[in-house]
Amino acid sequence: MRSYPERPVIGVGAIVLDGDRVLLIKRAHEPLKGQWSLPGGGVEVGETLEQATAREVREETGLDVEVGPIVDVIDRIARDQGGRVEHHFVLVDFVCRRSGGTLCCASDADAAEWVAVDALARYGVAEVTVAVIRKAAGRDFSSGDRPIVW
Repeated sequence: MRSYPERPVIGVGAIVLDGDRVLLIKRAHEPLKGQWSLPGGGVEVGETLEQATAREVREETGLDVEVGPIVDVIDRIARDQGGRVEHHFVLVDFVCRRSGGTLCCASDADAAEWVAVDALARYGVAEVTVAVIRKAAGRDFSSGDRPIVW
């Protein structure tokens, strides 16, 4: 679980968009057990960020994705009641497109669903996650005048 780490853990998140919907998973394990979030997790030694993103999506949802550009890099820091850092993740969030597979909840997820971006509040998605989803959804990655290259 990487509790009380000596240094931040590098992780990835996948913002898999399908029109006005985004792919969410309900976390099966701590941290954030029972909460809805983006598919993602820790980067393994020898794995690129993009490889980790694709692997995590496949493991958690059964879907294959094409990993696109970085949308944002964020810190997720959780402190215990005494103020000690219990979890510290540096998350690199990528926008992704589905390229295959069948949606199902898998190893680290209790559920996986396509959710309308406008319905994220009903799922209790963290504000920092909503912000990064909206940032990705607000960009037109198919047009030539986008700020980052797809």
